[in-house]
Order: sequence, then structure tokens, then C-alpha cells
Amino acid sequence: MTLLDQFKAVTTFVFDMDGVLTDGSLLILDNGQFIRKMNIKDGFALQLAVKRGYRVAVISGSVSDPAILRLNHLGIKDVFMGISNKKAKLAAYMEEHGLQPGEVLFMGDDIPDYAVMTSISMPCAPADAVPEIKQIARYISPHNGGAGCVRDVVEKVLKLNQHWEVVTDIASR
Repeated sequence: MTLLDQFKAVTTFVFDMDGVLTDGSLLILDNGQFIRKMNIKDGFALQLAVKRGYRVAVISGSVSDPAILRLNHLGIKDVFMGISNKKAKLAAYMEEHGLQPGEVLFMGDDIPDYAVMTSISMPCAPADAVPEIKQIARYISPHNGGAGCVRDVVEKVLKLNQHWEVVTDIASR
């Protein structure tokens, strides 16, 4: 199966949080709280994918209530935080929704994503992923984590399936 065929077969996107949906940086405030930064263009693509009927999930080892709120605002309800075994969580998620490995695109950037990425057919990585993750990625985005890598893969899938037309009314839906 070609890379384009694999992109076209995707029905479900699953993303790691830190280093994929964010740039992996944490701004530490004086009160000990952390601030993460997310890309608005990634957010638009995620929102459009949800509206087009794609399943979107986030599986992260970290916990961030503000990130959960942002993801929920985009229409993403399947947000799993504080997960130490991402492979087991994804397997349970796939079983719950009747998904096959070829339908799932997972994007990760670091060693905690290694096992889950080897369990599916379409592992992807941002440009700034660690070398071990790049070695097993089927596709490496030219964009870094938190800087358009999510938009890149979502847009590819939606365009291949004619679900990425220019939309002027998405905010009104």
C-alpha cells in the first residue's frame, strides 16, 4: 500500500499532546502552574476533521485542564490524560470503536510514543521528533510539533478524501 493510500484509509486521528499539539515547551509561572502553547491552524484542521465525521483523540502522559478545555472547544471529546501505557489505551480505544490498525493515524514525537506507534499502520512524527521516533514513522511532517504538523497530516487525509474544500461557514456551524 502506498503512502497516499494509507493516508486515504485514515478514519481516526490520535495525537500525543506535548511535542505534537504543542511545541513541547512549558512556561512555568511563579505560582508553579504551566502554560502550553497550541497552534491555531492545527486547531482549525482538528475542528474541521471532527465536523467532517473523523474520529479525533488525544492520548497524553501529561495532564492539563486548560488543554482539555481547548480540545473540547474544538469538538474533541476523546481526551485521555495521565496515560502511562499509550499502546494499551489506544488498543482499548480501537476495540471500543471497532477500528482496524490501518484506519488509525497516530502522531508522536518522543520515546513514550514508541510502543503505540509500532502498533498501527500509519505512525507519523513532527519534523523535530527524536531520532528513534523518526526511524519508525511512516511519514515525517516538514513541520515541527506545535507549528503545523497536525494541520499537515489532517489536511492531507481530508484532501485525499475530498473533505477539505474551502470553507467559509465553519464558524457558523
